[in-house]
Amino acid sequence: MRYWSVAGGLLSDERGLLLVANRRRGGSVDWSTPGGVIDAGETPIGALTREVIEETGLVVRTWDSLCWTVEVDFVDIEMHLDVEIHSADSFSGVIALGDPDGIVTAAEFVSGSEAVERLRASPMWVSEPLGRWIAEPWIEPCHFAYSAYGTSPSRMRAERR
Repeated sequence: MRYWSVAGGLLSDERGLLLVANRRRGGSVDWSTPGGVIDAGETPIGALTREVIEETGLVVRTWDSLCWTVEVDFVDIEMHLDVEIHSADSFSGVIALGDPDGIVTAAEFVSGSEAVERLRASPMWVSEPLGRWIAEPWIEPCHFAYSAYGTSPSRMRAERR
């Protein structure tokens, strides 16, 4: 079983919520909050701060709170994913893409309805929690758990546990 952890960030202001476009293997594109893999020796907040700078050029000065967690068991490929989504309290800078992995191809502040529309192509474990938070933000952290079936990202089927 392969385990990996990622952290994502909610950055919002008068322009809306920041989403990034992710080009996946095979050329498909999905949208999510900025963030990425927590490397060995990093804290989730340290990794998230680094990833936001790399992907968007924006610098988060302080993170406010943990908003939700997600766990996904990829049954057919023996992999487990843990996700933490945090809210940025304050940030600065201008959007300047610089993802060293070449995955993030765009970053935009969008309205809640536009975010929900863009999330349609995203995996259920991304779109469902974020869509629910956009509809009605909560104060205490929530937890979401999913099982994903299939071996190809384009054909994967997920269900909430």
